[in-house]
Amino acid sequence: MNASPPSSPKARKVVVGLSGGVDSSVAALLLKQQGYDVTGLFMKNWEDDDTEDYCSSRQDLIDAVSVADKIGIDIEQVNFSAEYKERVFSEFLTEYKAGRTPNPDVMCNAEIKFKAFLDHAMALGADHIATGHYAQVRERDGLYQLLRADDGSKDQSYFLYRLNQRQLSKTLLPLGHLTKIEVREIARREGLATHDKKDSTGICFVGERPFREFLNRYIPANPGDIVTPAGARVGKHAGLMFYTLGQRQGLGIGGTKNSDGDAWYVAEKDLASNRLIVVQGHDHEKLFSDRLTAVNLNWISGATPHCGWVYGAKTRYRQKDAPCVIAAATQQSCAIEFAEPQWAVTPGQSVVVYESNVCLGGGIIESTAQSAAGAEAIRMRQSACP
Repeated sequence: MNASPPSSPKARKVVVGLSGGVDSSVAALLLKQQGYDVTGLFMKNWEDDDTEDYCSSRQDLIDAVSVADKIGIDIEQVNFSAEYKERVFSEFLTEYKAGRTPNPDVMCNAEIKFKAFLDHAMALGADHIATGHYAQVRERDGLYQLLRADDGSKDQSYFLYRLNQRQLSKTLLPLGHLTKIEVREIARREGLATHDKKDSTGICFVGERPFREFLNRYIPANPGDIVTPAGARVGKHAGLMFYTLGQRQGLGIGGTKNSDGDAWYVAEKDLASNRLIVVQGHDHEKLFSDRLTAVNLNWISGATPHCGWVYGAKTRYRQKDAPCVIAAATQQSCAIEFAEPQWAVTPGQSVVVYESNVCLGGGIIESTAQSAAGAEAIRMRQSACP
């Protein structure tokens, strides 16, 4: 459940991030029904080429205002475009230039939704902020914990692992115990215009757009060879930044097959020689690793988890928890070892560690490796396949 609500909600001011979507709409509605003094805040965070072709901020604002009017709350618009460009988008480009694959939703939550937004709300005199994320906050003996949502298929704690104690202590997440179906039904029943609105996708606050064309505006493309691990050239890539480990679609080399007719997958980016290394077959050993090093760590409690204890970890959203241990840790980095080799662990993405239902935190994946035991486990699994 959420952090224990105050005994007199009517005395507490909550600023809700109203995005114009159904989730934040219902979050605001529920808090208003619970007796909180609710104000909506619509964040505009992208101005470059903000056209209706790709960005929907104008329609989103219209929808947010409509919801606020229906619920009976005030709404304010604030422009965080400068903060977004400085704190999120610049890092996004830096990571792509370095050959990594960043997760803009993680950066966006940490720097905009729970930092710039939180600071602005506190300046307005708010006691709490609230969003439509599917996760939960719990207070135990003065320590705030981030919990998974009850609906595991919608849980978003993976994207919130960079939050700290101050941020969690000020955050209400009203949807953590609901399913998406229930949220849409509440919105429909209450006559909210967003009840059947499609969920937003694409880059956080930037929207859906042709990704290669968009990235090319900020980073010059540098085409090169696509090669096998043995060095055989099998095609040309459009620029290493456009590819991620485990990628199958869009390689343009589908006509070249091995004897089993297996598909090609991206296994590695060789930045020094500007080569994209590909392998054939989903279960090729080069797509697996059972060790990683993570940097830029954030542990929600403020303390590093115990080395040697068995935890669960995700290296991508919607992945099942993989048993692991933290083999070594400093304030700057940690090494994580998995019980079984993991598929396409990608530098730049986040590894997020859980203890049962509690999200402990995590970091940015810097590098991966495969142990001798991991390689043997892969061979054993492959030999068992029909």
